[in-house]
Amino acid sequence: MPTRPDPAAAADGGEPSSMLTVLVALVANLLIAIAKTVAAALTGAASMVAEAAHSWADTGNEIFLYIAARRSVKPADAGHPIGYGREAYVWSLFAAFGLFVVGAGVSIMHGVQELFDPEPADRFGISYAVLAIAFVLEGVSFLQAVRQSRREATASHRDLLDHVMSTSDPTLRAVFFEDAAALIGLVIAFVGILLHQITGSAAPDAIGSILVGLLLAVVAFVLIRQNRRFLIGVAVEPEVRAAALQRLLAHPAIAQITYLYIEYVGPGRVFVVAAVDLAGDTPEHEVAATLNEIEDEVASSARVAWVVLTLSRPGASPLDPAHPADPLRG
Repeated sequence: MPTRPDPAAAADGGEPSSMLTVLVALVANLLIAIAKTVAAALTGAASMVAEAAHSWADTGNEIFLYIAARRSVKPADAGHPIGYGREAYVWSLFAAFGLFVVGAGVSIMHGVQELFDPEPADRFGISYAVLAIAFVLEGVSFLQAVRQSRREATASHRDLLDHVMSTSDPTLRAVFFEDAAALIGLVIAFVGILLHQITGSAAPDAIGSILVGLLLAVVAFVLIRQNRRFLIGVAVEPEVRAAALQRLLAHPAIAQITYLYIEYVGPGRVFVVAAVDLAGDTPEHEVAATLNEIEDEVASSARVAWVVLTLSRPGASPLDPAHPADPLRG
């Protein structure tokens, strides 16, 4: 029986295992948003208002990310032969814009307003208690994102942060960065409220609100940029392409490959295009059948959304797995 090639075997593990990560983040952010809103109403602290806006934005974003995770795994159909994987980037883009408009916008505007027209704040103990509870809940959500990221990074032989930035799974990236920003924001809010209590001035609290907003704006920009890249189209990493080339060349019916391009079309899902020379002197009437058989074997991988094989151009140079050429050449 011929070896079944899996050209996506080394691709990042962007499987819908991130659904648990999203659900944990959704529950945590909802509880935190409610607690912060109550605390903001009772204390009047600007940083607490910013934190409440941040958590409500995160809660709405997790709903978008949940939709992204669900819709991106819909099976392919006649109208979408490559599947619905790119929906993950569309809904994650909505979430990133929501973080920018609601989270960053409200926090910065409220902080500026507090600088010029400060409101009295009291009951600081309530703010500290809510921030502590929020830190624990955000920490639980962040640790879940870290666990998934570290597992996938190890499988892909990457550093943790490198994997989070380059993974094809936008929901994992969003939860990771949003939770990291939330933890940093909680520390900023704590410092701002503490200085407000010590000095009696609302300025540190207002500045804390502005800093939280700027932090969220930076995170939103990073997420928007990455989702835009994957919507336009991102080729797999060179090491993944090299591994895929080796796997394909191991197939007994393939003599050499002169062109290979693999692009992400969803979380952990790829589209493969290759030009091949078949082994032996295959009769012309059998060429199409042989190519179709290899395509079916490749497409049987859960990570391959679609594959197209064609014969190499006459005289085209073969690709070397150790030094694969530019994917746009060949």
